[in-house]
Amino acid sequence: MRPHRTRIKICGLTRPQDVQAACAAGADAIGFVFYPKSSRLVSLEQAAQLRAGVPALVSVVVLFVNASESEVREVQQRVQPELLQFHGDESPEYCASFGQRYVKAFRVGGPGLDTQQAVLQACRRYPDAAAWLFDRYRDGYGRRGLSFDPALLGAVAQAADARPVILAGGLKPDTVAGAIRTLHPYAVDVSSGVEVSGGIKSEAGIQAFVQSVRAADMG
Repeated sequence: MRPHRTRIKICGLTRPQDVQAACAAGADAIGFVFYPKSSRLVSLEQAAQLRAGVPALVSVVVLFVNASESEVREVQQRVQPELLQFHGDESPEYCASFGQRYVKAFRVGGPGLDTQQAVLQACRRYPDAAAWLFDRYRDGYGRRGLSFDPALLGAVAQAADARPVILAGGLKPDTVAGAIRTLHPYAVDVSSGVEVSGGIKSEAGIQAFVQSVRAADMG
């Protein structure tokens, strides 16, 4: 039996050299952040320029937090992403209204998402999502490399109707292999874990992260 290949997304890219490093290392997807309060925020012009440097067969994902419909549609038009990613309180109807495949994120451990069944119930509101992404809860939005209790995904892991699982939060080159062996996600998503500072990635960190994922896949 062939080993499972965990997909890899490098998120929060702001520089052409980081896009090149992620693609060269073997990332399956890269992410651009359109959340104004994030240190990884990019403008439409930046994102369009960065997108032009992404080679074929690497997916571009754009991340929003409670964005207006007009903002999302403008990004769709200018950046031409393969996937939308919603990290806020967006409704299922809102997420589906753009006519494009999307990922819905859940901040595990927060209010209403602090038990296995509560997490599964929240996820099931988005049955048409291309994947469910799980991150750690904290006050406000965004990611700071925090982890969460993997047991909270127990019901999702057992659900026959679960969507593909993307694991985020607390992932670094030295922690991602353990997370993969524990949770067996479809994909992993890293941002701060391969950064020198907000939005500035480390090429060596990206390479080490990808190598750790591949090592975990091989057992």
